[in-house]
Parts: sequence; C-alpha cells; structure tokens
Amino acid sequence: MPHPLLLLLLPPLPPIPPIAVPREIRRMARLTYLTALTTLIGYGIFFAFGLLRDLFRKLFNWSKKSDDRKGYAPICPAFEDFYTRRIYHRIQDCFGRPIASAPDAWIDVVERYSNNNNKTLHRTTQTTRCLNLGSYNYLGFAAGDEYCTPRVIESLKKYSPTTCSTRVDAGTTMLHTELEELIARFVGKPAAITFGMGYVTNSSIIPALVGEGGLIISDSLNHNSIVNGARASGATVLVFQHNSPSQLEELLREQMVKGQPGTGKPWKKIMVILEGIYSMEGEFSKLPEIVVTCKKYKAYIYLDEAHSIGAVGKSGRGVCELLGVDPADVDIMMGTFTKSFGSCGGYIAASEEIIQYLKYTCPAHLYATSMSPPAVQQVLSAIKVVLAEDGSNRGAKKLAQIRESSNFFRSELKKMGFVVLGDNDSPIMSIMLYNLAKLPAFSRECLRRNVAVVIVAYPATPVLLARARICISASHTREDLIKGLKVISEVGGLVGAKCFPAEPEKIQKLD
Repeated sequence: MPHPLLLLLLPPLPPIPPIAVPREIRRMARLTYLTALTTLIGYGIFFAFGLLRDLFRKLFNWSKKSDDRKGYAPICPAFEDFYTRRIYHRIQDCFGRPIASAPDAWIDVVERYSNNNNKTLHRTTQTTRCLNLGSYNYLGFAAGDEYCTPRVIESLKKYSPTTCSTRVDAGTTMLHTELEELIARFVGKPAAITFGMGYVTNSSIIPALVGEGGLIISDSLNHNSIVNGARASGATVLVFQHNSPSQLEELLREQMVKGQPGTGKPWKKIMVILEGIYSMEGEFSKLPEIVVTCKKYKAYIYLDEAHSIGAVGKSGRGVCELLGVDPADVDIMMGTFTKSFGSCGGYIAASEEIIQYLKYTCPAHLYATSMSPPAVQQVLSAIKVVLAEDGSNRGAKKLAQIRESSNFFRSELKKMGFVVLGDNDSPIMSIMLYNLAKLPAFSRECLRRNVAVVIVAYPATPVLLARARICISASHTREDLIKGLKVISEVGGLVGAKCFPAEPEKIQKLD
C-alpha cells in the first residue's frame, strides 16, 4: 500500500465497472465468494499499478510537450483510455490474431512479436498451423465447398464483387430477390429482407419498428447490436432477468397497468426481444414459455437467431424447430449469414406488411450498399445444401455432425473438471476462467500447443465471469476434437482452471 501522502498525488481512480451478476448466471457459472474475492483483488492490483505508472509518467515527463490540446475536453473517455493502456495492452496479443488461411477446422495463425511489452505488435512472415476452436463456421461452409464454391465463382464473373449501389437504386440483383424468397421459405415466414451486415440489421431495424411511446423489454444478456438498436429507437427500454419468463410477465403486467411515464397513456406497442442462442453462454432461450407470456399480454416478439439459424434443429431451421415453436408465433425473426452459411450479411423475416414497411423506412435498406452478389450466392448455395436441394444428403450429415461433436466436446470438458456453460446441441460452450490473469495464460499456452481459442472478459462479459469460448464446427473430425480436449486439459490444469475433480479413466483414454 503506498504512503497516504503519495495517494494524494495519484490521479482520480477510474470508476469501477459494475460487478453485479444476475443470480441465475452466477449459479450457472458456479461463482463462489472465494473466486469472486480473488478476481476482484486481481483487478485491484492491476488498477493500483496502472495508477502508479500514470503517476510516474506525469512526474518524469512533465517537461515534455503534451499531446493534449488546451481548452479541449479529452476525446477518449478517461476510464476506457486507462483500461486500454493499463490492462488490455498487457494481453492484446491474445486478441485480433491475424490468420493466413480460410477459417476451416485448422487455420494458419500469423506469428507476432512486441518490443515494448505488448503496446504494439509486429507481424512476421511465419505462421503456425492451429486447430481452430474459435470461428463461427458452424456448418463448415466458410472454407470452400464442392457445391457452393463453383457457383460463387460464377456469380463473381457475372455480377462483380459489389453492386456499388443501395438496394433501392441499382443494388438489387436477381440473386438478392431469390435469396429473400428462399429465406422466407426456409424459416417459415411470408417474406424476408436482407442487409449487408448482421450487426446493422439489429441496430437499424429496431428503431424502424419501435419509437417514442413504445416499450422494448430486452433480455439482460442480449447482444450489443440489440442494445444499441433499442437505445437509438427512442422507446422506453426495460430489461428482464436472463431467460426468466416469470419476471418478464411481472414487467408486462406492471407496464400494462402503468402505461407511458408521466402521462399514463397506453403504450403504442410493446416488443420483447430475445436471442435463440446466447453467444457468450451457448444457452438456448426459453422461447416456448416466452411466447405464451407475450400472447397473453399482446406483446410482439423479436427473435435474434444469429447463432442458431442453420446450426440447430433437425433441418437447421433454428430454435423454433428445435423447441417446437410455430414460426407464426414469432413476429420478427432476425438472423445472420456470417455463421452457419459462411458468408456475410443479415436478414429479417416477418409478414409481407412488415417487410414492405421496412423497405420504405429502414436506413440500412435505403442508404447502405447491398450485399455483395458472390456473398448472396454463397448463402443461396449453402441453404440449398442444408435443404438437400443440391441432390445430396450432405446437409443432414453436417447437422448431425455438429450436434454430435458439440455434445461430445461439452461432455468431455465437464468430465475433466471444467465449469462449462451451454446447453446440449448448442455449438457454443464457455469454459469459465473467472480470474483475469488466467485468460492470457490459457490463450498463450493453447497457442503454443497449436490450438487457437477465444478468450472473453470485461466489458464483453461481467467483471467476475471471464471465460474461454469454444465454437464447434461440422468440419471438425473426432481426431480434431480429441486433440483439442487433450490440450485444453493440459493447459487447464496448468493455469488452475479446473474447479472439480476429473474422471481418471476418461483423461487416460484421451491421453
């Protein structure tokens, strides 16, 4: 602890990020008081040393010309700047790793080095062949396909890489029209509309659907694109506990009685927004119960299937098919092409009236460049493989493969003693690491053993729930999975990430 007089010289302590963790997530992640305490102590040490380094920099560089412009407010928020310089930079080699290959089961990771303690990273010409456990390539289409790739190449020759126009001007090709018809048929809705980016789909569609005088009730773990879309809408936004239909009903009942703030007038519309699979937990939404609740209170349902469409369900049609929900009971179905279909962009599927309205009002349709034609063709071809319209049963095999591989990998991780989040049949699973210091150690040691994993911490997750997120692909063979499990077991034991006793027989078998 520094001397009290020295503390007076330190710059003001940045605001500590919120540490509240929803009760159901804390229980699911098995967060103990000891783990929480040691994790917070670790953050405290990082903050303390960061503040001291800032102090010494001011003391020893006082004579140097400052980059700050006098009279101007700092353009970078103080806490974000401090967090980036003193915490993120220490471990930034674990993020943004360039790759030099397609995102298949195995990838070539470009090697980097730093001469200034990770403040800047320099690429080399060397690559490392690594097992890829981080990409969203759920069905394995992103690395090339015998049916999809030739058709994509032909579309590139015919249409060029881009339309250089918005959809309402000269940016609609026959491929775009065909894709929207196919998406509507695939998900079981009357009509659909496509956009060039999945994130923009949420952030631009929600403000177009709900505005001032409306009410948005959002799951507490919804994606940032939903959060930003809700904020930009001008509607009142309330949050219900993650996957809690009972609390959702309490909120709906209360708001139906209260009405709009200040006036008490009835809400113009109420929309409940949730996801099919939550991308940081790998958990399915409780869609059947939420549908019943929303019907009771006449609230619209907006379902984000970015990670579930194409990846789950007997025929890949997402959580509605998996959980037995009629698509007609979901008013707005959103999804992306960046995961299961190996392309880019997003879509909205709904009634013909809603889709027609969005074509006249949504900025992403009116002002943004349309999807690249080869990207559209990739989605068209991938969906046709899933639907067996390519004349083969490869789509069914891919769906069976990802389901079996995901359940096998999750089961083995739990047997090794890890705390693992995620439901069966979900291709996403998170290994809880909790402590910030364990994240870079886990990531770097896996990379040294030729396994590439994704680590996630605050602000993408609550402060106390840092984790490594694993994504399984249909392109992974059983040998790939066993290789990954063996490395993760070794590294997990090395960094102290195993919270429970392992099963000796199973570990011996994997070795």
